[in-house]
This record gives sequence, structure tokens and C-alpha cells, in this order.
Amino acid sequence: MIDRVLRLHGATVTYANGRRALAHVDLEVRSGEFLVLLGPSGAGKSTLLRCLNGLVSMGEGTLVAGRLGVVRGPAALRAFRKRTGMVFQQHQLIGRLSALANVLTGRLGYHSPWRTLMPLPRGDKMIALHALDRVGLLDRALHRVDQLSGGEQQRVGVARALAQEPRLLLADEPVASLDPATAAHVLTLMHAICKSDRIAAVVSLHQVSLARRFADRIVGLAGGAVVFEDRPEALDAAALARIYGGEGRPVGPHAAQPHEASADAAYVTA
Repeated sequence: MIDRVLRLHGATVTYANGRRALAHVDLEVRSGEFLVLLGPSGAGKSTLLRCLNGLVSMGEGTLVAGRLGVVRGPAALRAFRKRTGMVFQQHQLIGRLSALANVLTGRLGYHSPWRTLMPLPRGDKMIALHALDRVGLLDRALHRVDQLSGGEQQRVGVARALAQEPRLLLADEPVASLDPATAAHVLTLMHAICKSDRIAAVVSLHQVSLARRFADRIVGLAGGAVVFEDRPEALDAAALARIYGGEGRPVGPHAAQPHEASADAAYVTA
């Protein structure tokens, strides 16, 4: 029996100016699967990820999340987000706080709003310390994150997501701002943890070489539509032309627009 963590059916997003960012996208993600989204800027990758965590509302479409069923309404969305970790391109960390304090924000969804105004229980701190240990930053737990390198900051972001004890991990261009060696290190870490814990991952990337190296399955987007979906070895020149060369891309008033990142920070503490 296939353990489906989520299924997205018919996702369509049209912005107020009439531009269509997603056009009837179907997506299914299985437990332990490392799925990579590829596509040029404005293809709909970030919009798709934001549909999966509720930061963008779909004009049409349905999100079904494992045992929760259809994600509809605030209560269902909160329950889904609690077990859905998010790793952002720009980290979305609080620089003046320690790495441990930032990772502990991943535990806020497990408590009522009034409880989060007080120090979190020892059990939450142990979970956060364990998450930092898994990304190799236990010795940096009490360091301010604005004193850490870019790669270390991104690993704090991964640890924060792990502190949620997620069934699903979403990552929006998580290594775009890192040098190649650090990018490969961060993705190797994420991939190993997801495989070990059977965490489903949906990761958007620009680097085709990294997608081929780490993905179990690649979904290529162009103009808000899925134009390729297969295993990495099927990503040949013709497939890359469909994704990056414009073949199959919608034109005119429904072409995709670049994503907006203003809602990222709100998700971290939602």
C-alpha cells in the first residue's frame, strides 16, 4: 500500500491582475520521497509550494493530506502545518536570537497561543537540541544566528523544520544563496535525514545537476503547468527544452508571474 503524504488535485492560482501562476496542477507525494521541482523563474515553483502550506489560496483545486483528509478551513490548516516543515531561501531566522531559540519556534504549533508566551517545556528544548545535533550544530546552540555563516544559518533553518517532527518538508530554493560545496552539503544532510525518518520532501531547485543527484522524482514546471514528471534519468535534452526552452508553455494573459515572498515569515510562527 502506497503511503501518500499529500495529494494536490487541479491546483489553479490566478492573481488579481489576471495572470495565472498555476494551471490545473496535480501532484502526489509519498512518504520518504525526495521530490524536486525544476523550472525557470516565474514557472510556478514557489507558488506551488505556497499552495502546499496554505500561504497562497487556490482559486480551484483540492489538497488532501494523509490521515487529515481534505485540508479545508483554519483548524485543518493548523493541524496540517504543525507537521509540515518549511525551509526558506533567505532562512527567515531572528538574527539576535540564539540558534536554539530559533529552532524552538518550530515547536510553537504544538502549544496554545497563551502557552507560547512562557518558556517552552524541557521536552521541547530536548527536541530542539536533538535537531541541532542532527545538522551538526549542537556546539552552536547558544550562538546568535547572525554570527553564523550562511550555510550554518540554513542548517539552523533545517533544524527548525525538524523540530516540528514533520511528515512533510517543503524547501523553496534552499541552497540558492550558497556556494556549490555548501549547497551540496546542505542538500546531502536534508536528503539523508528525510530518507532516515521517512519524511516526504518537496524541494524547488534551479540547479539541474543537484536535481539529478538527489531527486527520486523530478517535476518540471513551465508557465504554471507541469511539462515533465519522471525519474532523474529521464531528464534528457528534450525534457530540459520543454522545461526551460518554452515548449508547452502557456502564453498571453495566463503566463505565470514571479512569486511574492512577503508571506514567508508569517508561516514560520503560524
